[in-house]
Amino acid sequence: MFGRLGAPEIILILVVIILLFGAKKLPDMARSLGKSARILKSEAKAMKEDKSSAPADPPQPDDQQGPAQRIIQAAPGDVTSSRPVTEPTDTTKR
Repeated sequence: MFGRLGAPEIILILVVIILLFGAKKLPDMARSLGKSARILKSEAKAMKEDKSSAPADPPQPDDQQGPAQRIIQAAPGDVTSSRPVTEPTDTTKR
């Protein structure tokens, strides 16, 4: 009963979506969804590369080096540039 969607049902769903969101906003929504997907994909790839390339020497204590900074790369086609980000440090003694 509910498992089959034919052409009339799909057309009705599309008409309702266009009426709810408006025809002018749909391309912008699709564009922002595409950007979000590209960013998510690039971040997942970067995380996978970070795990596979572990550092050869152990990290130095915080008193010998300044705060760690990473560069977050923008997704291809993104208009924003890369920016340095300070990583949070654990200051509690255990």
